[in-house]
Amino acid sequence: MRTIKARAWARQLTSGVGVAPGWFDLDFAYYADKLVAGPVAQGGSPDLLDDPLAQEMLTAWAREMGVPEEVSQGHATVPLRGLASWVARRFDLAEGPLRVFIRLLFREVATYLRSEDAPERAAARDEVARRIARHKPSIVIAHSLGSVVAYEALHAHPELQPELFLTLGSPLALPGAVFERLIPAPQIAGRAQRGMPPPGKTRWVNIADPGDPVAIPPQLGRFFDGIALDHTTVINPLFGFHHAENYLRSATTAATIAPYLNL
Repeated sequence: MRTIKARAWARQLTSGVGVAPGWFDLDFAYYADKLVAGPVAQGGSPDLLDDPLAQEMLTAWAREMGVPEEVSQGHATVPLRGLASWVARRFDLAEGPLRVFIRLLFREVATYLRSEDAPERAAARDEVARRIARHKPSIVIAHSLGSVVAYEALHAHPELQPELFLTLGSPLALPGAVFERLIPAPQIAGRAQRGMPPPGKTRWVNIADPGDPVAIPPQLGRFFDGIALDHTTVINPLFGFHHAENYLRSATTAATIAPYLNL
């Protein structure tokens, strides 16, 4: 799977940058097999997520997006069916695939962020750090939950200092679900909390599509220090929301990584 993913990402990057296939020396840190399903609630509603923490995170996501109370039942517990319908209308997406995607995403996020010392969290983070240490890339590109894992891996191993850390479609700043659970924890700055930049001289650039319901909120610079550029630009087509391939082959990504490629 790691090799398949690496080849797919390389194809999309070469397409975006405009170089020949195979030009990129790209490695892929595959951690999905490290994230096993968390505990499930007994006797719960089939329309709610069966993991209590995943349901809590789903509620926080709904609150951040401004889901009306008649849809979210007052934001106490958010019915998955109603939320998927509302999100599909807001972002003009297909409801059925979106519902499946939401269920899988929040189960995986909850498994990773369940506790600071969760073995699944350590295993995923260590796998990313191991691949970076072995390959020594000048650029680390991280998409979706991968941006959370890579962010923590770079902090856990400050000797790993790529020149560029590029996050795509990242949920790093999602309050009540992701942001407060990060390692290292955000620091109090005035009346707000601020997340820390990667250690050393690594340059951090974030790209988010305003039509991507996972990149909520889209502008990480409002919550993190040290972000050099915080792009909000339309990238994903109607039937490819949040897909890594669309971010990878975008003109914004190409312009961001081009200075590091010695073209």
